[in-house]
Amino acid sequence: MSAAGTTQPRHGITVPFDIPLHQHRRWFELLVDLGYTDIWSMEVDGADGFTPLALAAAWTPALNLGIAIAPVFTRGPALLAQTAAAMADAAPGRFALGVGSSSEAIVQRWNGLAFEEPYRKARDVLRFLKAAMTGERVEAEFSTFTTRGFRLSRVPEQPPSIYLAALRPGMLALAGREADGAILNWLSAEDVKKAVAEIGGEGPKEVVARIFTVPTEDVATARAVGRRMIAAYMNVEAYAQFQRWLGRGELLAGMWEKWSAGDRRGALEAIPDEVVDDLIVHGSFDQCRDKIAQYARNGVTIPAPMIIPVGVDLEDAVRGLAPSA
Repeated sequence: MSAAGTTQPRHGITVPFDIPLHQHRRWFELLVDLGYTDIWSMEVDGADGFTPLALAAAWTPALNLGIAIAPVFTRGPALLAQTAAAMADAAPGRFALGVGSSSEAIVQRWNGLAFEEPYRKARDVLRFLKAAMTGERVEAEFSTFTTRGFRLSRVPEQPPSIYLAALRPGMLALAGREADGAILNWLSAEDVKKAVAEIGGEGPKEVVARIFTVPTEDVATARAVGRRMIAAYMNVEAYAQFQRWLGRGELLAGMWEKWSAGDRRGALEAIPDEVVDDLIVHGSFDQCRDKIAQYARNGVTIPAPMIIPVGVDLEDAVRGLAPSA
């Protein structure tokens, strides 16, 4: 995982699944058997992002591990460095740290922290982490915080790759200049081309994408699920601005208007089918695999579908979407 721009095909999946963490060993072993190469955790309102990976590090040494993402606001920079170094020590050469600004809801409303200057905060934490992972003493005044005398006493043999979650040109360009790769979210396969064009930087970069996947041929049900997810995310300002940049401003204007007026049902109904079909992969297992492959053809190096099993057993979905299927 520490070498960006690998040429071997990568087949990721989002974890943890909606089952207890202590039951995940069988699932992680199944993923290896089915040809998955990567697991990418998330950190929202369920498990933290690191615990599932720590379990996988011990249970399944064949899997690459990544977190998408650890928010740069909710842990102090030194603690984040310690946690990432411990994961890299537990899974040498297999762990990648994804960081990002997260959202006002998570940072401010849930954790009581000021969500200020997210671009600068992400940049500063990224620079701090890169310095800290060398084992050198970090004595620096960044624009968003100051650190005095931190030195990582247990430096991993293989420092983790560090990826940056990015939506729009500024953060994408930062990922290209200063990170080992970028993490994308909530975009269509066609949108990948536009996002990847902004990454730039020197040398190849990994591009991770979380792809929301509802593997059902019941189109109405898939779209209903997709509308609820889209409404939940696209009324967060950062994601709203992202969709405007991608060219969906007019298509989503009705949804934003009704949501602002408190009409939640009307907001859902105002989301056009084409937006749902762009942002949510759905269909048969074969159709879903083809759509996920399109993300890879357009520049994603590590697709990490998040399976939403509606009307289908989770294990059937994991098997049906597997590289070996």
